[in-house]
Amino acid sequence: MTRPFAPGYRIPTDLLLKAYASGVFPMAESAGDPEVFWVRPETRGIIPLDGFHTPKSLKKTIKKHPFDIRFDFDFEATIDGCAERREERRSTWINAPIREAYVQLHRMGHCHSVEAWREERLVGGLYGVSLGRVFFGESMFARETDASKTCLFYLVERLKARGFALLDTQFTTEHLKRFGAVDVPRGKYEKMLADALKGEATFFP
Repeated sequence: MTRPFAPGYRIPTDLLLKAYASGVFPMAESAGDPEVFWVRPETRGIIPLDGFHTPKSLKKTIKKHPFDIRFDFDFEATIDGCAERREERRSTWINAPIREAYVQLHRMGHCHSVEAWREERLVGGLYGVSLGRVFFGESMFARETDASKTCLFYLVERLKARGFALLDTQFTTEHLKRFGAVDVPRGKYEKMLADALKGEATFFP
């Protein structure tokens, strides 16, 4: 971690993209904290696209098609959903400067959302940064059972279909490990990143 930006600081989008390309990403202590700091973990979480695991219970859900899956339909609502306080998570690292920066990246075509809708209501989703052949997953949320998991499934399907080489999850959690997430040392990750940044893959449309 590095020294945080001053309160009220805006994250320049060109700096943000350069940070991602070098294996660094921003976070905040909480939504109410105006400061932002850079993170470069010793070990990095990834989900190998050819090693993605779909749990049996999720396969059953997907076969029922309970959600209307949309891409980049309402990005701002998706990032706001990820920033919501919930019973299992009292705080979030998505503060105002981070929200502003990623909304701008979305307008530039470098940030995308996968959304689960039911009866015209957003019930889950995820978003992340697209650069080269890398998708950097940022956050996900669910207001209904399996909504975010279903979005993750469709994210991986799209990344594989569109020629992406690396799905970065920043860190691993027990939840993500169920889908095949693994930790890789920083050095190995940065080599994988450099290789995946060669060439271009288009997420949307």
